[in-house]
Amino acid sequence: MVDVEDGHSKPNMADGEVYGRMSAEQMDLQRTENVAYQYLCHLEEAKVWIQACINEQLPATTELEEGLRNGVALAKLGHFFSKQTVPFKKIYDPDQKKYEMRGLHFRHTDNINHWLKAMEEIKFPKIFYPETTDIYDRKNMPRTIYCIHALSLYLFKLGLAPQIQDLYGKIKFSDEEISAMRKELDKYGIQMPAFSKIGGILANEMPVDEAALHAAVIAINDAVEHDDVAGTIQALQNPAAHLVQIIPEYADDYQEIMYIAKNTKAENSGNKSIDPDVTFEPDVYDELLTQAEIQGNINKVNTLQALAILNEAVESNSPDLLSSSLRSHHLNLMKVNTQYAPQYLLQLRQIQKDKRNNNGAESGFLDKNDVQTAILTANMAGDSEQLKCDAIAKINVALESGDPMQTLQALQNPHAQLPQVFDFAAPLYQDEFFNIKSEKGNELEYAEILGGVKVLSAIGKINKAVDIRNPDEIIKALSYKHAHISNIDKTLQDKYLTHLAKTRQAKNDEGLGDLLTHFEIQEVVDVVNKQVEEESDCISAIEAINDAVERRRCNDTLKALEVPSAKLVGVQADNVSHYQALLAEAKQKKAKETNDANALLWLDEIQQTIHQANSNAQQGQKMSVAMAAINIAIDDGNVPNLLKQLLNVDAGLHSVTAECGKKYLKYLTREKAEKQKTGDCGSGWMMNRIREGHKFYFNCHNMEYSWERRPDCTKDFSLLNKEDIQAIISEATCAHDRQAAFLANEHYITLLQSRIRGFLARKDYAKRKDYMLRQVPAATKIQSWWRMILQRSLYKERLATLHNNPRYVVRIQSNVRMFLARKKYTSRQSYYKMHEDAIIKIQAFFRANKARADYRRLMSEPNPRLSVVRKFVHLLDSSDADYKEEIELQRLREEVVNLIKSNKTLEEDLDQMDIKIGLLVKNRITLQDVLSHDRKLKHFKENPNMLSGRGLKALSRESREKLDAYQHLFYLLQTNPTYLAKLIFEMPQSRTTKFMESVILTLYNYASSNREEYLLFKLFKTALQEEVKCKVDKMSDVVTGNPMVVKMIVGFNRNTRGQNALRELLNPLVQSVVDNRNLRINTNPVEIYKTWVNQMETQTGKACGMPYDVTLEQALTHAEVQKRLQESIYNLRVETDKFFNVILRSLDKIPYGMRYMAKVLRTALHEKFPTALEKDVLKIVGNLLYYRFINSAIVAPDAFDIIDVGAKQGLSNDQRRNLGSIAKILQFAASNKGFGGESAHLSCLNTYIKEAHEKFKNYFRSACNVEEPELVFNVDQYTDVANVTKPVIYISIQEICDTHQLLLDHQAAVATDPQDPIHELLDDLGDRPNIDDLIGECSCDEGGILNKQQMAKTEVSLTLSNKFEVPDGENSDQKALLIRTKQMVVDVIRHQTGDTLMDILRATATDEMEYDHQKLIRERERLALKARTRKAKLTRQQSVFSDLRLPLEGMKTKIIKNLQSLEIAGVISHKDDYQGLVNIIARDIRNQRFYRSRRRQETIQLKNTSKALTGKRAFYEEQVDYYNQYVKTCLTSLASKEKKKRSSLFHKEPSKKCIKYSGARLYEKGVVLEIEGLPTNQFKNVLFEIGEGVNAGVFEVNAKFLGVTMDEAELVFQDLLQLQYDGVAVMKMFGKAKINVNLLVFLLNKKFYSKTH
Repeated sequence: MVDVEDGHSKPNMADGEVYGRMSAEQMDLQRTENVAYQYLCHLEEAKVWIQACINEQLPATTELEEGLRNGVALAKLGHFFSKQTVPFKKIYDPDQKKYEMRGLHFRHTDNINHWLKAMEEIKFPKIFYPETTDIYDRKNMPRTIYCIHALSLYLFKLGLAPQIQDLYGKIKFSDEEISAMRKELDKYGIQMPAFSKIGGILANEMPVDEAALHAAVIAINDAVEHDDVAGTIQALQNPAAHLVQIIPEYADDYQEIMYIAKNTKAENSGNKSIDPDVTFEPDVYDELLTQAEIQGNINKVNTLQALAILNEAVESNSPDLLSSSLRSHHLNLMKVNTQYAPQYLLQLRQIQKDKRNNNGAESGFLDKNDVQTAILTANMAGDSEQLKCDAIAKINVALESGDPMQTLQALQNPHAQLPQVFDFAAPLYQDEFFNIKSEKGNELEYAEILGGVKVLSAIGKINKAVDIRNPDEIIKALSYKHAHISNIDKTLQDKYLTHLAKTRQAKNDEGLGDLLTHFEIQEVVDVVNKQVEEESDCISAIEAINDAVERRRCNDTLKALEVPSAKLVGVQADNVSHYQALLAEAKQKKAKETNDANALLWLDEIQQTIHQANSNAQQGQKMSVAMAAINIAIDDGNVPNLLKQLLNVDAGLHSVTAECGKKYLKYLTREKAEKQKTGDCGSGWMMNRIREGHKFYFNCHNMEYSWERRPDCTKDFSLLNKEDIQAIISEATCAHDRQAAFLANEHYITLLQSRIRGFLARKDYAKRKDYMLRQVPAATKIQSWWRMILQRSLYKERLATLHNNPRYVVRIQSNVRMFLARKKYTSRQSYYKMHEDAIIKIQAFFRANKARADYRRLMSEPNPRLSVVRKFVHLLDSSDADYKEEIELQRLREEVVNLIKSNKTLEEDLDQMDIKIGLLVKNRITLQDVLSHDRKLKHFKENPNMLSGRGLKALSRESREKLDAYQHLFYLLQTNPTYLAKLIFEMPQSRTTKFMESVILTLYNYASSNREEYLLFKLFKTALQEEVKCKVDKMSDVVTGNPMVVKMIVGFNRNTRGQNALRELLNPLVQSVVDNRNLRINTNPVEIYKTWVNQMETQTGKACGMPYDVTLEQALTHAEVQKRLQESIYNLRVETDKFFNVILRSLDKIPYGMRYMAKVLRTALHEKFPTALEKDVLKIVGNLLYYRFINSAIVAPDAFDIIDVGAKQGLSNDQRRNLGSIAKILQFAASNKGFGGESAHLSCLNTYIKEAHEKFKNYFRSACNVEEPELVFNVDQYTDVANVTKPVIYISIQEICDTHQLLLDHQAAVATDPQDPIHELLDDLGDRPNIDDLIGECSCDEGGILNKQQMAKTEVSLTLSNKFEVPDGENSDQKALLIRTKQMVVDVIRHQTGDTLMDILRATATDEMEYDHQKLIRERERLALKARTRKAKLTRQQSVFSDLRLPLEGMKTKIIKNLQSLEIAGVISHKDDYQGLVNIIARDIRNQRFYRSRRRQETIQLKNTSKALTGKRAFYEEQVDYYNQYVKTCLTSLASKEKKKRSSLFHKEPSKKCIKYSGARLYEKGVVLEIEGLPTNQFKNVLFEIGEGVNAGVFEVNAKFLGVTMDEAELVFQDLLQLQYDGVAVMKMFGKAKINVNLLVFLLNKKFYSKTH
């Protein structure tokens, strides 16, 4: 008990007394509890003191011993008082993460050793030291706590730590905690150290005169007690006291603090002495201060005084005073550097300010920790600043060297505190910083370098982005704030990238470097922006031209053409109407060619049209001038001039012949005269058509022209136009040609004349040639001079012509340029055509790369962009093949469902047939018994209902219903593992094994078939998941605990099949170890030593003189022991290798059940502990597979039938030790444990164990890689309905009763849902039956009643069947809405583009988009129509199909509305622009291929199921036909026997038998019970005639009253038997007569089917 007084708790022995004094046992218990309480107080004191030293929280007091075992807190304590001996980096696992994950590791002992070395460094007396095993193995933790108390006092004396508190009687512990500690101390079995004697022992350990020291200490205590300050300081200065650092000025403070300490110690000692529960041993130092405590208090005063001086220095803001106070040896501060005194002052003043703000005090007193913290912080800041200055100086030196790499290294120096510096930009840093430094003319400072690095690194990022050719990265780099690049347009990222790359390449080609500078980058950006702006203006001008042409306004067209941004040349105002006409024609032609009414003319097309119009104007002018010249020549009557003008190319006339000149003149003159008579003359205007057919109006007087007929343009009828002249010329030429034909015969004369002229000409030519040959030099000079004159004349004329005709010159130049450009284009085009295959391959390669990249983003990115998803939405379309497969699948599903339903109907008919045959047989047997035994007949008449029988298998409706209910119940338990899984955990663990063996394995027929094994594994899976979820709090529980389900799994898999697998796997290995008599594996050095000594003494017959009992270390000092140990280790490794390699190669021999359960365990642990590492989970899996299944078979092979051992034989100790050692190494490898501590001599195996563990991990991982049971056992949802035979189990009556009772007892826990089907089945069964109800009447013999317990073991067969249909799954409204919305979104994004879904929904669809959408709808309707015509009932949901018929705008409206509804339902969110819906569509695209594969698999599976169901249906139909035939045969056979008895010798056809009974007679027999409306005394007037019908088993009944036929009826014998089975005792006949069914059946049997009749 714990008594609480004044807030304190301590043991109280008054509670142990009831009346009188306590017994000896109670007193002993009270004493041990008091010791436990004292020890708990010491634990709390040690915990508080360590926390104050290391500034960390330790575990609770009751858990402190366990928390100290890893040595982390002790090592940190060693670091606290001896940092040189225990640097922090030497502490193993300082954050204890490894300890929390894996527990203790042998390296944790290093922490304990560091603590012990630190105590040695400060010369702490070794008498207090604990052993390493006392802490690590928790062999003697009280000694460790004792050492910590002594260390605290020792450090307090040295001024290195605060004094430990005395908490006895001030701390409260519960009864449970004290009792637990008492039991723990009993386990230690050691004597509790005397904590109160620590001071005296420390004093005795000092190398001084103990008597003098004792006297000096007593003198100091007396002076303190009498409050004598002078006496106290004098006593303190006594050399015998061995006290140091005594300052007389602090005498009052010494007196005050020691007085308080002495009184406190005396008070605590008094509390202990008066406590009756404490065994108090008085000591002189219980109330006196020890020498260590006195020195500690002196140090404490000195430290406080030094701190006061330091606080004054801080308050006075004096660095000099602060520097001197920091050097005080009383403070013992570390790493004080007087150069940093100003920084110390700043830090201390800041800490002081913070303390004032936090505590609300007027002055924040700085303690030693505050000062030390400020020193360390200021040192770090000062060192960092100094290093930064040095680094900046190195940067300046590197810049002067001109070496970019040296500069780069200097900039990358972490002490420079600069941002990231890129290696590739080293030349850029060098050049730019060197220029900046040169401009400044002085060293660069930190701020300048920092700003420069930021800018240049940003420029380097831009160059890097140019290298990788990534537009997104380039715009990101340009937009970086430190790059200082202005006027960035993110839409021009591709142009920026292209121009920057070109500029950089040009710079590199010129040898100016390969990195762009800030100026060059800004210049490129500005050029690109300007170029884009000009292009934009040009596009606007082109759109304006097209608009003006469309409006057909010449003035607007002219203005649009003359806009400078259009960059059009050769625009002439005179030709504007012709421009309008030609542009309109070109626009219409392009619209027709492109089939686009809104097609626009491009810049080159407009320019080409302008050139064409100008050319047409020149052509019209030349032609009109030529026509005017012809008219003048006609008026002049000059034939040569006329011919000259007619032959002018500009006139464009044809068929002109020189011989017809006069005729031309004559005809033209006449035509002109006639034309003048028809209209006005003198205006000078004529109209001609150019080659293209356009009208061209020309004034011959002033050379004006027009493309339109102006109001002042009056036709001059005195002028002939081209059409008139061409007509006259054609007519005249034709006449001339006719005349020439008449002169065709004159060619002979002409030929002769030509020959004569030829002769003369040749003669003259020869003479002239001879003359010319003689005058060649003179002729050459003359010709040269003349050619010069001619060329000069021609040049001047040509020059004048060119000056006079600039337009023609421009046109000629344009034609030449056009020719050259066309030639270049044709050449390039021919080059492309020559390499067309290569170009196609390159294009295909780039397209494929882009498609693959988009597909990777679609498949891998968690949030793919809409633009990527849009490219693959076509994969969601259903093709004709998809429709065919879907139709086939739909047909097969319908066929399977129909077959299941029809088979169920046939099955019910078959059950009815079974009942009918049973009734017939039963009825027949009963009939024979009645006829054979008259005594039983009378009893039957009195009790006709006794025929029904009793029991579970009785042939009655009640028994049948109960039997069906049990069959339904056990079917549900077998196929739904949830119930049994929960029931297992509801039962006491003591009953679970029995329940497992008796009921569960029976229910699954001991997994004798694939179906039962599959269902049993499903039960194990569910139970294991339930146990991990509810029973396992940490993963180690699976290993350290005894999981019930794991036991069940291992037990089941160690059946015959699993045992055979283990035997096949391990028998050769174990047998080889057992048979090897020379194999000795002993890794215990002490046992090896003893064996060695025994062998020596046995061989020599003399005592060897060596000790028999030695420690482990002593045994290992002998070379022979080490030699034998190494041999054992070698043999152990060789044999272990054999086992290990065979196990790794024999994964397929592990039973499937074990591997599948390992997979389930691994998955369940990952779900329960998602943050657990894979290696830790595999350790648990290894514990199941190796330790629980394989390891025990290796350790005890005889117990698990791995090897054959005779009855009188057994394994020797050596054999068992060999196998145990091998199993131990394998177990260590499976769990990744190593040797250490007392087994350190085996640490050489740790490397082998680690290597084996890695292989074991792969082995366990591979073991978990198994298929699901559905695939292994080929079981699916249709298995039971497709099987011809139903599942049957054999179970005892007692097991049925027990299972029923367990379900009733735990019904609420097994099925929490009130609608669970098991509730309905249990309600059908009612209360728990007793064994008599299920057995029925026990058969009796002469000896008496059979043993009831023996009958309870009787096994019955239950044919399991399912009572419940599996409901069809229906989509919820929310899911249907999501599907409709998703389909509409797919259709919308197929036709419209945008960055996000909302961008597309807000954009307006064009007519072309709507047209494409309607085209898609028509294609879908075609496919749907094709599907309907195939009579497959494969139709879309009407709501979805109607939504998809909407126009795009209507569809988008509906999508927005649906998105809002889905967002309200929490399915998607607008915050991410509905990215969730896009992800769903992407997931559908990914799963489309898997869906098609699953659809094909399901089709194959349904075909197989359909085939099996068809076979089952044929079997049922055959059975039904057979049963019907059997019944008819039985009835016919019974009837035929009766007929044979009545047949005569003459074989006359016997008449049908008919019996007649009066109503009174049948009333007496009990057959007729009542006839409505007729009293019983009138029954004698009623006659019943019962005769055989046409069909066997059918009887015709006639009822006559007073000989008059009143009614007729037909009785079917099978119907009567069915009524009897249903328990119907009374039936109505003719609607009036009530008949006893049982007696009527008996009467018919007797009269028609009896052997005696």
